[in-house]
Amino acid sequence: MAFGIETVVLLALIVMLAYTVFGLTGFGSSITAMPMLVQVIPLKMAVPLMLIFDLTSGLLLGMRNRKVVDRKELLRLIPFMLAGMAIGVIALVKVQERLLLLLLGAFILAYSAWSLLLKKEPTPLSARWSAPLGMVGGVFTALFGTGGPIYTIYLARRLDDKAVLRATISALIFVTGFSRLVLFSTAGFYKQESLLWLAAILLPCSLLGLFLGNRLHSKLPAHRVVQVIWAILILGGTSLILRNW
Repeated sequence: MAFGIETVVLLALIVMLAYTVFGLTGFGSSITAMPMLVQVIPLKMAVPLMLIFDLTSGLLLGMRNRKVVDRKELLRLIPFMLAGMAIGVIALVKVQERLLLLLLGAFILAYSAWSLLLKKEPTPLSARWSAPLGMVGGVFTALFGTGGPIYTIYLARRLDDKAVLRATISALIFVTGFSRLVLFSTAGFYKQESLLWLAAILLPCSLLGLFLGNRLHSKLPAHRVVQVIWAILILGGTSLILRNW
């Protein structure tokens, strides 16, 4: 698949924006980028492409506070997460892309609405929720790289200590990244023409976005950043549904 200069520039801007958001907030690179990327390149290329940038960012930032990771919660989630990821990869290969993009749009709008409307303190969850939420999170992780919010919904209601919560989520996302790399390589996604070439060109853009986000983190009001992110997500999710309905 050949890409013109205009397309590469547009992809570079999308990737830089996504990782600026990640640098500002510590999450949200894939869920920000994916609605825009799939307007330009196929979903089967966008997902493995973002995975390369996610893994690179994770390696550079490192797994902070590894000693306080709650391993019991990880061990509860990981088997169901891996099962869900296997289902997600099969769906990514077999299911019509238009239907998957409709699902992505619906997921983004539902997550945005849930986050904006939920005002009360989260209530504790039973450990039995690790099975359904782990599996659903695994499916969305493999399909779109957007399973992080689902894992966070579960872990935030299981772990009271914020440092433990952050460390456990980081460790889980790191595990999902390498698991997806194995699954995507096995499925042949990295054999797609121009994918690795495109990744090499766009990788500096992801790192620049990460740098900008980290620099802006202490200078921008947190509530304004969150408002901009929700606006991007709602517009992106709506656009996906309208284009693929």
